[in-house]
Parts: sequence; structure tokens; C-alpha cells
Amino acid sequence: MIFPLKFVLMPVLLECSLALDELTVHVGDSALLGCVFRSTEEKRVTKVDWMFSAGKHATEDYVLYYYANLSVPVGRFKNRVRLVGDILHKDGSLLLQDVEKADQGIYTCEIRFEMESLVFKREVMLRVIQEEPQELWVVAGDSTQMHCALQSTEEKHLTKVEWTFSSGEHGKEEIVLHYDTKLNVPAGHRQNQGRFQHRVSLVGNVSHSDGSIMLQGVKESDGGNYTCSIHLEDLVMRKMLALHVILKQPRKLVTSAGQRPEPLGGGNQPVIIVGIVCATVLLLAVLILSMKRAHRNKSSVNPPTSVKNLENTKKADPEKHVYSLISTREVTEEEESSEKSEATYMTMHPVWPSLRSAQNNSDVRMPNTEPAF
Repeated sequence: MIFPLKFVLMPVLLECSLALDELTVHVGDSALLGCVFRSTEEKRVTKVDWMFSAGKHATEDYVLYYYANLSVPVGRFKNRVRLVGDILHKDGSLLLQDVEKADQGIYTCEIRFEMESLVFKREVMLRVIQEEPQELWVVAGDSTQMHCALQSTEEKHLTKVEWTFSSGEHGKEEIVLHYDTKLNVPAGHRQNQGRFQHRVSLVGNVSHSDGSIMLQGVKESDGGNYTCSIHLEDLVMRKMLALHVILKQPRKLVTSAGQRPEPLGGGNQPVIIVGIVCATVLLLAVLILSMKRAHRNKSSVNPPTSVKNLENTKKADPEKHVYSLISTREVTEEEESSEKSEATYMTMHPVWPSLRSAQNNSDVRMPNTEPAF
């Protein structure tokens, strides 16, 4: 009895597991975590569990579980995950949207079948990297690529790619590109007939769920919001991008004063101004020296009139200035007759230092002049 019991319990402990898959996504993107049991046998799935662990030795948290035809997301993943696989085809794939940095870790999927103890197990290592820019800045006339791809561990069949454009929050949507595999057209075929015709092409690999496009000859009117929609049968993943167009030459405002003249020499204006000032100073210095030299030569050839007059005055009457303070006494004819024998003398009046000294000296009698015989 012991051996049959062991034979019954052993299958319960068996697990069918595959190698660890890795998937790298950007913050804000969506990730499709595949969990498909490939078998030709008819098996009915009864339970699917998805669990998350930040590391190999960390505790596990429930992400989603499926039981009795009911899918229930739990925890912090409640509003961001859903079961997108076809349970009838033994597919329990999980779609994780708006990926966060904290979502990085190991995701484990377990599928159980009806009336079987076999458990199918799949692990996916999710790596989260920096968010892709949601805003693009492009110079008018250039080309730009808009990325839109769904990262998945499984090769899902892309059925449709659609790009729409809106100039604002309440602007009317325009079709930029529409690609549908049901129309039997080659990848990159433009289905729109609007103003984006002949300027947009599908450059992503649709077999890997990549719906990226290339916009050529960007115009100023192309600035706005672009929405990408990738359809994987019934699964739809959307992504939004904002495009800003930079003009090559900014528009000039026309005013009543007219346009301002452009500065001479552009960025070398200060150097030119300094050169002009230096040249002006040198020219002024040379001009002043020339004028002084000419004036000096003229002065040496023709002395001024005032100097000549001064020289003539000194030569004509040299004693006039010396004896300007000497008073002379004129002798009349009467005095000559009465005093024939008397001689005529000149009297010199010296300038005394002060009035008091003059008064003191007034009592002093001057010597009488006696007539000469």
C-alpha cells in the first residue's frame, strides 16, 4: 500500500517549467508577459496565477488570478493588468500597462489543468529603464521618427496600426496613417488621403509588434499630439506623443519705426569700435604735433610785432625808464638875468620807507647852496 501512495503523490509535485525570459521596457510603456502551454492534447485550463517578486529571495505578491471563468487583478496592479490570453487555447498571457520603475522584478505564471496534477510554470524577468521622451522637438523641414512598439515575450500577430493627429485638446482628429493586415497591402502602405499623404511611412517591424512611423518634411502646422494604436487581434495598446516644430528663422515683427539696422561686423562689433577709437586718437595726436611744429617754424621766421616794438622802445630811449622819477627844474629868462652867476642844480627826491620817518627828517635842514663866484 505504501508504494501506490507514492506513485499517486509524485505527479502532484511535478512542474513543467521553461527557461527564464527577459523583457526590457521603458517607464510608461506596456509589456506583454507571455504564458502559453503548447500541446496538441486537449486540456482544459482551470486556474491561472500571476505573482511578482522583486528578487529571487524576496516575498511574492499576487498580481492576478483566474478561476471559474473569472479574472481578478489584485494589489497595486489592480488597475494596470489584465489577462489577454485565450484560455481555451491554453494561453494565460498578461498585459501590464503604464509600467513603473517599481515593477522591475520576476513575474511567475502558473497554469493548472482540469483533472491533472501537472502545473505549467513560466518566469519572466522584467527590466524597467528610463522613460522615453514623450515630447519631440524638430526643426521645420527635417524628418523625425515616432516610436511605437509593444514589448512582448511572445510573437503576437499584429493586425492593425493606426496613427491619428490632433492640434489641441479639442481639435479635430486627422488620420496620419492606417495599416490593416486584412487589406492585403504591403507594410508601410499609406491609407490616408489627407495632408500627411506622401510624407508618412511605416518603418517598424510589424511582425514584432512595432508600429513606428517616419514623418518627412515637417511643417509648422504638424505641431500637436499624435496617438498610436497597435491592435493584436482583440488587444489594443495606445501611446501618445507631442511634436513641437522649431522654425529655422524666427519671424520678424514689423513696427512703425522700421527694421533696426544690423550691427556692423556681427559679433566683432566691439573689436571694430576699439580699432576706430584707437585710430582716431592716433590721427589727433599726429595732427596736433604737426600744428605745433608749423607754429614753431613760423614764430622763428617772423617775430611778433609786440616784441619788435619793445626792442625799438628800449633802443630809442634807454634812460627814460631809468630816470622816470627824477624831476627837473627849468630856468626862466628872469632868473637867468638875476642870477647869472648862479649855477642850476637838479634835485633828486628819494622815496622814503614811511611817513613818520619823512616827518622826522623834515626838521633836518638841507644844506644851502651858496653862489659860486
